[in-house]
Amino acid sequence: MLSFRFYRKFTDGIPIYLARHYWWAYLWKFGVWFFDHQPVINLILFGQYNRLMQETLQRFEARPIGRVLQLTCVYGKLTGELLPRTSGMHLADVADIQLKLARRKAHAVNPSPPLYPTRMNAEHLGYKDNTFDTIVLFFLLHEMPPEARRRTMAEAMRVLRPGGRILITEYAPLPARHPLYRFPPCRWLLGRLEPFLPDFWREDLDRELEKAGHLHDKRVTRHGDEARCFAQFYRVSEYQITVSAPAVHPAR
Repeated sequence: MLSFRFYRKFTDGIPIYLARHYWWAYLWKFGVWFFDHQPVINLILFGQYNRLMQETLQRFEARPIGRVLQLTCVYGKLTGELLPRTSGMHLADVADIQLKLARRKAHAVNPSPPLYPTRMNAEHLGYKDNTFDTIVLFFLLHEMPPEARRRTMAEAMRVLRPGGRILITEYAPLPARHPLYRFPPCRWLLGRLEPFLPDFWREDLDRELEKAGHLHDKRVTRHGDEARCFAQFYRVSEYQITVSAPAVHPAR
């Protein structure tokens, strides 16, 4: 009932699923202050934040970076670690309060390449086709209902240039043998706090990205090995974007 009474205060320009299920974590001033403390973030990720961030940064630096988009703000040190590794970075998020937080983090980086924060829904990006060489998604997709997730992946494919790549740090597929999943109270709590996670666990991310790329005549392939952390509970993946080969029709 508390969420029912409060979430409508945060719906101005905000997707309804985000306001309804995550107002307390991403849109409420006290929640934003509370969750953007490193010990809190690390606790939420069961002590894995630094490892996941380092795995992401290693892949980020391993190949030419080019023009970068961080798709939605994230709590913690990631934005401040990514920015100095670029000549300037674009950042899109639908919430003003999150963009203000990102600006403060950018100002703390010295010397700081420019950060270009823009209020934008990840499902409907305002960038032109083939704008970016690298897109970073850090624990975003599992917080979206399936239809929003698919639109976001399609938009990412649209704005990525052929030859570009997308880095995704997320929950791994269904962790049926992990103690946190096998222990019913933990599984119930995760499903309450992350209402779209149970569906995401069962989704074939590679296949969904392939389908999203196909919408824009692009081929999506996994690049390198996927890093699995915390006994297969989390993953860090990199995908390469190329132009789809034209269909070959047999001669008549």
